[in-house]
Amino acid sequence: MIKMIGFIILSLLASSILTQAQLQLGFYSKSCPKAEKIVQDFVNKHIHNAPSLAATLIRMHFHDCFVRGCDASILLNSTSEGQAVERQTVPNLSVRGYDFIDRVKSLLEAECPGIVSCADTIALVARDAVVATGGPFWRVPTGRRDGLISRQSEANNQIPAPFDNFTTLVTRFASKGLDIKDLVLLSGAHTIGIAHCSVFADRRLLNFSGVLGAVDPSMDSEYAANLKANKCKIFNDSRTIVEMDPGSRKTFDLSYYSLLLKRRGLFESDQALTSNATSLAIVNQLLQGSLENFFREFGLSMEKMGKVQVKTGTEGEIRKHCARVNS
Repeated sequence: MIKMIGFIILSLLASSILTQAQLQLGFYSKSCPKAEKIVQDFVNKHIHNAPSLAATLIRMHFHDCFVRGCDASILLNSTSEGQAVERQTVPNLSVRGYDFIDRVKSLLEAECPGIVSCADTIALVARDAVVATGGPFWRVPTGRRDGLISRQSEANNQIPAPFDNFTTLVTRFASKGLDIKDLVLLSGAHTIGIAHCSVFADRRLLNFSGVLGAVDPSMDSEYAANLKANKCKIFNDSRTIVEMDPGSRKTFDLSYYSLLLKRRGLFESDQALTSNATSLAIVNQLLQGSLENFFREFGLSMEKMGKVQVKTGTEGEIRKHCARVNS
């Protein structure tokens, strides 16, 4: 099994397209020198009105990068193709923060029309929102350009799902040039995450393996019983929200990983990190290290993810409005 997973990783890493060289720190230092400060100032002024946005903004960045690379295709309402777009896929229906990105973009357009991409705006806003709410800092090289295509079908097939097993997760991440360590570290963003019952409960708490009332045996029985009694009581409950890191959701810390060792990962994909010797070893190493070490390692994986299949140079465009391609 380990050899097979290793082969999958090597094969997909070799074929993945990572355009990194043309991104650079301070890309806008001459063309729009105030760009990054404009983003940071807006985030610092407004994120505390809705600090939970930090989690959804980092999720937006993640979902964007996993489909056609980090090109802001998640923001498009429509394209010239006339087909359903990424933001209409089920995993993206609960993504919030589109208006927040639009407000930042409007400030950037006022300062430097047609210069700063929506893709860079997402990347910078996600980082600054996490930092402003007490989370880690990471470098964000800029120079991304915006994509022209957004397809719901691609999002359905490429965004990691909450019910993915370990092998599927490894395959999805490797196709983007990300390895098992990145998988473990990026999953750590769930420390500030929330989920609706409909995302996981039907499969894990109410009807596991198609057996009515059956609970996923990989979930701690006490935790499962508490969720069924107090949170997810009915099928397809899209209104009730559950913390992914109970008791610590507002703090970007290591407790998410501690819960995994107690079999209290909310998603099957969370708990899957303990089903493989390599990923489990990484979880234990993180827990044995300091919070500063986690922040540093998380930041490196975020920087790496932010370079996935980016468009640079003359590819794509710089959208004037993030929700639609330029006419």
